[in-house]
Amino acid sequence: MSDKIYSYQQLHSFALNAFLKMGCSNEDAILATNVLLSADLRGIDSHGIARLVGYVRLWEVGRINATPNIKIIHETPSTAVVDGDEGLGLVVAPKAMQIAMEKAKQVGTGWVSVKNSNHFGIAGYHAMMALSQDMIGMAMTNASALVAPTYAAEKMLGTNPIAVAVPAGNEAPFVADFATTTAANGKLEIAQRKNESIPTGWAQDAEGNASNDAYILKQGGALLPLGSEKELGSHKGYALGSIVDIFSAVLSGASFGPWAPPFPAYVPMPENMPGEGLGHFLGAMRIDAFRPAADFKLNMDIWLNRFRNAKPATGHDKVYVAGDIERAMEVERMQNGIPLVKEVEKDLIQLAEKLKLDF
Repeated sequence: MSDKIYSYQQLHSFALNAFLKMGCSNEDAILATNVLLSADLRGIDSHGIARLVGYVRLWEVGRINATPNIKIIHETPSTAVVDGDEGLGLVVAPKAMQIAMEKAKQVGTGWVSVKNSNHFGIAGYHAMMALSQDMIGMAMTNASALVAPTYAAEKMLGTNPIAVAVPAGNEAPFVADFATTTAANGKLEIAQRKNESIPTGWAQDAEGNASNDAYILKQGGALLPLGSEKELGSHKGYALGSIVDIFSAVLSGASFGPWAPPFPAYVPMPENMPGEGLGHFLGAMRIDAFRPAADFKLNMDIWLNRFRNAKPATGHDKVYVAGDIERAMEVERMQNGIPLVKEVEKDLIQLAEKLKLDF
C-alpha cells in the first residue's frame, strides 16, 4: 500500500492543536509546529510529524514543560547561556537563536549555549533563521547516546547534528544540515516501518560487529560515526560528534555523552547525570562584521554557481550544493502534499483519539 498524502495545512493544524492540548501558549504552539513541519517539508521525515507522539509522551511523563520560563542565566555582549526550563526544544532553540542574532546585530557575532532543553527538531531550521538578516547561522545539539566511538562497543554520543546556513545574492543559499553519524536514528526507524534491512556501515551489534538489522539498537547495538569505520574516516565523525557534545552540553551545563536524556519516554533516565537536560549551541555572524554584505553575497553567488555547474560524474545529471535537494523537496511537498507511511499515520490517529482531536 502506498503512503497516504496529507497537505501541509492538514498536518500543521493537527500538530498545532496537539501542542495546544499539551498546554503550550498559542505563540509557542505555532512556533513548535512551524519547526516540526519544516522537517517534513524538507524531506527529513524522521524529525517531522513522526516525532509528535514522542513529544507528547515526554510531556505525559513530566519531562517536557509546556509553559517554560526560558531565561538567560549568564551573558557577555557576544555570548549567553540560556536555561530552557525543560521546554520543548522546538521552542527553546529558536528563542535562543533570536538572542544570538540580537547580539550579532549589536557586536557582530552572537553565540548562545543552551541547557535544560529537549529535542529541537531539525538543526537547519534554527541556522536558517539568520539568512534573512544577512547573517551566517549555525546550530547544533547533543542527543541521547546511540553512537559508539571509533573502536568502542558502547554507546557514548548522540547523532549530534551540525547545521550551517550561508546567505547569497541571486543564488539560493548554502544550507548544510547533517548528523555526525553515517545515518541518523530516524533512518533506522524508517527502515523498521518499511520492514527493510539497513546498509552495511550504518550500525553495529553489541560486540561491535557490522549489522544490517534495523532493530539492532534495541538489542544493545549502536550507530556508527560519520565514516562508518576507521579506514573510511569514522574517527573524524567521532571527533565532530564530540565537538557538538562539548559545545552544546559541557559549555552550557547540560548533560553530556552517555548521560544525555533519552528521547523515548519509556527509556529510564541515566543515573548520576552531570548536567540539566539536553544542550544546544547556536551562533549568528553578521556578514558585514567581516566585509560588505553585498561583496560577500556576490562572491557567494559565483561560488554557488560554479559548484552547481561542476562537471557531473558518469551516471549523474548534476552536482548539488548543500540544501538544494531539501529546497526542491520543500517546493514539491508544499504543492503536492506530504506522504505519511502507514505506521506514522496509525500513531497519529491513536494520538488524536487520546487527545480528543480530529485527524
